[in-house]
Amino acid sequence: MALKRNPENEVVEESSISSQKAKQLFANETRKPKKEKKVLTTFSIEPTFKRELEELFSSMGLGWAAGIRFSLKEFTKKHSQD
Repeated sequence: MALKRNPENEVVEESSISSQKAKQLFANETRKPKKEKKVLTTFSIEPTFKRELEELFSSMGLGWAAGIRFSLKEFTKKHSQD
């Protein structure tokens, strides 16, 4: 049998030092920012060019998606400096 929580019977010390420290510790501003979720995108590419890219990425130790992300990051770095 589950017990129901009764908020009327709870004693909360808002001014205690430990409760203030707990609030600071678990406040949203102090937590590490969560990683952004990835967005699925699609594009068309010739099969022969895709095979060439897959071979290049695999020689770098990357899979298809990681290679595309890497390429796009490098592209933006190179062209944002202009």
